[in-house]
Amino acid sequence: MNVLNFVLALGPILYLIVALMGFKQAAWKAAIGAAVVAALEALLYWKTPASIVGLSALEGICMALWPIVLVIVAAVFTYNLVCDTGGMKVIQSMLTSVSSDRRILVLLVAWCFGGFMEGMAGFGTAIAIPAGLLVSLGFPPLFSCMVCLLSNGFPTPWGSIGIPTVTVADLVGFSSTNALSVMQTMQVCIFMIIIPFLLVMLTGKSVKAIKGVFGVTLASGLAFVIPMFIVSQFVGAELVMVVASVCSLAVTILMAKRLKPNPEYEAEGIEKENVSVKGALVACAPFILIFVFLLLTSKLIPPVNTFLSQFSTTVYFVNPESGTTFSWINTPGVWIFLSALIGGMIQKASGSQMWKVFKATLKQMSGSIIVMLAVLAAAKIMIYSGMIGEIAAFAIAVMGSAYPIIAPWLGALGTFVTGSGTSSGVLFGQVQYDAAMALGMNPAWMVSLNALGVGVGKMLAPQSVAIALSAVGGLKEDSKLLKMVLPYGAVFLLMASVIAGIGILFFA
Repeated sequence: MNVLNFVLALGPILYLIVALMGFKQAAWKAAIGAAVVAALEALLYWKTPASIVGLSALEGICMALWPIVLVIVAAVFTYNLVCDTGGMKVIQSMLTSVSSDRRILVLLVAWCFGGFMEGMAGFGTAIAIPAGLLVSLGFPPLFSCMVCLLSNGFPTPWGSIGIPTVTVADLVGFSSTNALSVMQTMQVCIFMIIIPFLLVMLTGKSVKAIKGVFGVTLASGLAFVIPMFIVSQFVGAELVMVVASVCSLAVTILMAKRLKPNPEYEAEGIEKENVSVKGALVACAPFILIFVFLLLTSKLIPPVNTFLSQFSTTVYFVNPESGTTFSWINTPGVWIFLSALIGGMIQKASGSQMWKVFKATLKQMSGSIIVMLAVLAAAKIMIYSGMIGEIAAFAIAVMGSAYPIIAPWLGALGTFVTGSGTSSGVLFGQVQYDAAMALGMNPAWMVSLNALGVGVGKMLAPQSVAIALSAVGGLKEDSKLLKMVLPYGAVFLLMASVIAGIGILFFA
């Protein structure tokens, strides 16, 4: 057990933490610094040939560009375009026309709609948009931020058309995302059922608030979990959150329509607008097209999937026996862009309007793009130089067969620092995989524990807190909001360790 090797192997990650939390550097600057630290350590301490370091970084950058950056930009572009055409206002009107009960509104907006925004776009939209909508409905700003942070955590592994799960699956060499997504669902399902009840209690400021809405609250959670299992098993990670959130939204609306109004929880000042079926379909057109395209090109339609899969290239960067495959057509980002363009035309957006929105999206996401490029480069350097192996070996030597108990803590740490579930998977996914191999455990289960921690880290991340506050008027109460969310995050993290511990009995 070499402590010095362990500390130095953590160097790029420690640098990232200090730069972000200590020196308050911009995320993109800190990420570049971490990549430089990784390269210098690989060259000077681990004596990795310069050619290997360079090719490792190149592999990481290429993996980041295609498909991660492609999906990120496409997803946020779609969302921004729907906002620019006025479609998002129509969708908001559809949500608020269902009920005036505050408990139901929080479920619909923070939980169901927030989950949908995470599945489609991610990167803060699932916190910012629902929080802003709740404030416009008369909810207190800090309360709105808190419930959206709690709602957004555990859907994160399937955000932006499943990119965090797809990325880590590619990184560790899984042939598909199905098994990993099923394992992740198995681990988070208890939280997906608990959180709707927590939201109702917070809204009503008492456990008694559940009275009268127990059925709809339970159904709202179950309508998430059941589709998550089905889609994970038969389709993969990409459509999990989209399908699950739509199912939950539909079930919640249907059951809420039957509830008798309760004056105690009546929201005041809500203006209900009737939205025609045509108006609803036009507003949702880009999202509907994304769902249709991704479904038609998935493994559920073998002839289409097989035909499109041939348009790909396998590149061998470092390992001559294991290359990286780039799919040029059948990748989510391509279909999301196509859906946005067709959907934009349905919404009467002009070519110049779409171009303006696209340029604004690139500017908006430039920092996140640099972060992805740098973090993937650093991760690949750490993998090929042996740093990741040193981290895994040390953790296993200290924890032994009990290592899985701390596995979610790594996922939480990665997301807390970077604000990104994708980045956390890149930083620690290989550590979890190597630990599983060394301990003789199911690798899909172990890697999934990282995503379980991501759910906690996301709701506590300073970046998430800042996004939430900026959406409700730019309040400067970061510490107060974090203190409100922290107790729930701490309990969830302990629960995650318990789940991991139970998994040792079944997956060792």
